[in-house]
Amino acid sequence: MGYVVGICTLAGIQMIAVLGVTVFTGFTGLFSLGHAAFVALGAYGAGISTFRWHLPFPLALGVGVATATLASFVIGVPALRARLRSDYFAIAILGFGEALRVLLENLSLTNGARGLAGIPMATTPGAVLLCLLGSLLVVRRFLRSRLGSACIALREDPIAAEMAGVSLFRTRLLSLALSAALCGLSGGLLAHYLSFIQPIMFTLTQSTMLLAAVIAGGMGSVSGPLMASFLFTAIPEALRVAQMWRLVAFGLLLVLVMRFRPQGLLGFRELGDLLPARWRRGFLA
Repeated sequence: MGYVVGICTLAGIQMIAVLGVTVFTGFTGLFSLGHAAFVALGAYGAGISTFRWHLPFPLALGVGVATATLASFVIGVPALRARLRSDYFAIAILGFGEALRVLLENLSLTNGARGLAGIPMATTPGAVLLCLLGSLLVVRRFLRSRLGSACIALREDPIAAEMAGVSLFRTRLLSLALSAALCGLSGGLLAHYLSFIQPIMFTLTQSTMLLAAVIAGGMGSVSGPLMASFLFTAIPEALRVAQMWRLVAFGLLLVLVMRFRPQGLLGFRELGDLLPARWRRGFLA
């Protein structure tokens, strides 16, 4: 039972980061191959706060979120002001992520490539569930706001949105900031769950996993990427006894989704849309 709870806890932490990528890629329309950098900043910001500065866990999470959000402005302002296309932006933020990883491997504050061990294990399943529900509420309110509508308009047709008065730079920058904040929260929870972090945990592979969950779940859905993220975490763990077949099963799952559901598991729908009409009122509407 404890093993299952542990897998669900890890899945919940991953789902918070996937929510962040969903906001920026799924609803704003820019691809990112570097969001693992924001998870890393959240993890190190929160981990250092408790490990070296002995801050309380909730305050340490706030430090991690603030660190990741600040970094989003550092990379976002020059990259988005240059009006880079989606593919060029993905390359730019990938470079930022790799540069950050090299920096983390060479700083004494982060203990270099050996990583930080002995971080207090303060993350509980209840804390993860609370943070996940809070993140869902924030994303839902964001998408229903004028700023969220502007993000969707930019995703569909940037030129028409700008002609209608939408600020491309401001909208995308604020979307990136929220996305980074959620990834930072995920990183802070991860650091205090594993009690150990090192730079090699936050590579291009991690960024690709986050992006794959968004694409497989549906680029216009919130609940779809969360479902895909849970599957991507649970299935490899369920097949841990068959080490040789774990990655094969994971790759096969991706191929099947892209072959039979190219729009993703839910496409532009939400999980609540699958319920009978009489149950749908007020549920993920």
